[in-house]
Amino acid sequence: MEKNTTVRTSIILALMLAAAFSRIIPHPANFAPVAALGLFGSAYLYKNRLAILTPLVSMFISDVILNNTIYSQYFTGFALLHESWYWVYGSIILTTVLGYFTLKTVNVKTILTSSAVASILFFLITNFGTFLGSSMYPQNFGGLIACFAAGIPFFGGTLFGTIFYSAVLFGGFEFAKKQFPVLRFA
Repeated sequence: MEKNTTVRTSIILALMLAAAFSRIIPHPANFAPVAALGLFGSAYLYKNRLAILTPLVSMFISDVILNNTIYSQYFTGFALLHESWYWVYGSIILTTVLGYFTLKTVNVKTILTSSAVASILFFLITNFGTFLGSSMYPQNFGGLIACFAAGIPFFGGTLFGTIFYSAVLFGGFEFAKKQFPVLRFA
């Protein structure tokens, strides 16, 4: 049984890392696995520390690569994190916690609902973070609304990216469980 748990956990971690590294390939704006990683981890790693740590570490590694290649013109020297990292990483943590409550049963309905709620959560948290202390927006209610309005065109990418990556992660793992009995129970 312990070997099965190790194999299962290793496969789950490999899937999460692969999804995080998909951020490096060209994709539409915000079409990324950010929220799907937290949901998938919470569903299959249960309340294990790995459920929170794996999405964070995966995002950190892919952020370092992106910051020092594709987005290098925005940084002076080697960059570990972008300026709003704590809003993004905080939303991943909250998404993982959300999944603990909404994904007790993994099915299409709970995955779609969790993906939609996680996308809204990510939108609200990261846009609020963009607004706070920003010189782009007046620091009042009107500025907050303007910031949220500016983020609306990116919400579709967030929502569809979360749904797509959730479908790939959850669907792929459920398919693999049917093919390989060692993955069925942890």
